[in-house]
Amino acid sequence: MGLTGGIGAGKSTVAALLADHGAVVTSADEISRDVVTPGSDGLAAVVAEFGDDVLASDGSLDRSALGRVVFSDELRLARLEEILLPLIAAEAWARMETVPAGQVAVYDVPLLVEGQMQDLFDLVVVVEADLELRLKRLAERGMGRDEALARIASQATDEERRAVADAVLPNSGSTDELRADVDRLWSTRIMEPGGIA
Repeated sequence: MGLTGGIGAGKSTVAALLADHGAVVTSADEISRDVVTPGSDGLAAVVAEFGDDVLASDGSLDRSALGRVVFSDELRLARLEEILLPLIAAEAWARMETVPAGQVAVYDVPLLVEGQMQDLFDLVVVVEADLELRLKRLAERGMGRDEALARIASQATDEERRAVADAVLPNSGSTDELRADVDRLWSTRIMEPGGIA
């Protein structure tokens, strides 16, 4: 299953609920951090392209500094994606290859639509939330409104995500409502005869 949605929509919450059902979740965000750890080829390539200003004092990637550089410049964002997306994809598939037969593998990937990955999955699930709620969630994570809007603008639109979705999970209500929707998805689209499991 490919799980996607815009920043702040609640993919991680849905991923956790799917894991509660026994799915094995691989997170593109987690892998994106792993491929740029100090000493990695990924970090060396990012620094070669964007300079030492994207490094923290301890030599790790300063993700906020890099975000300020790329999320306001489409060409620089595209260049970052050229560097990192192949590394992330290779690591993701390596991890998902280890999922035992009969278990549901979920790839939690923000840029599923942007990377045109929809045909790689048996089921594509999109998580959506109202813009103001997404901005509120991002503010709670310490992201300013302008930065949040720039990141949202750099991603696919809800309409573009819906165009490739097999299922859409609304996440503007309560956690209980979302849990009920995930339970329904699990029983009707994943575990039913002819489902992906």
